[in-house]
Amino acid sequence: MAACLRFTRRVWKSFIDNKGHDAQCFPNLEIHSAKPGAVITSLKIEPYNLNRVGTVHGGLIMSLTDTLGSLAVASKGQYMTGVSTDIGASFVKPAGRPGDVLHAVATVTGMGKSLAYTRVDFNNSAGDLVAYGYHTKYIGKSAKQPGNILFSEDGETVIEGDDVD
Repeated sequence: MAACLRFTRRVWKSFIDNKGHDAQCFPNLEIHSAKPGAVITSLKIEPYNLNRVGTVHGGLIMSLTDTLGSLAVASKGQYMTGVSTDIGASFVKPAGRPGDVLHAVATVTGMGKSLAYTRVDFNNSAGDLVAYGYHTKYIGKSAKQPGNILFSEDGETVIEGDDVD
């Protein structure tokens, strides 16, 4: 398994181990792939992910935009992924019902010394775009945290830092 995927899954595990919002809302999130700046995930939609109409709640899309934007930052080697400064989403069509699988691709669209910009595209199982979100994070302090690592360009190996797994 590539170093970037191992690291991103380790960051995700820290979110779940915290037993906070992520663990309550989407504990079954699966990370399929991670390369520096891009993470591919899926989530089986559960009844607790729905609005009163019976489709995916917009709040789930917003929460996933937040979390997956953070994981995209993590895929760049940052263990502490900063704090949100701006977030939003556009909803294109209903994202699914219980049992459906929601697919997401989170990418870092820009990253400087203090801010990171991410985008998350959400697709249904047919491949249709159902929503997209954007997330801006302040990373000024987290960029210097112990536990950060530097990957090779393809994310296969660690160039600097500890590859714990």
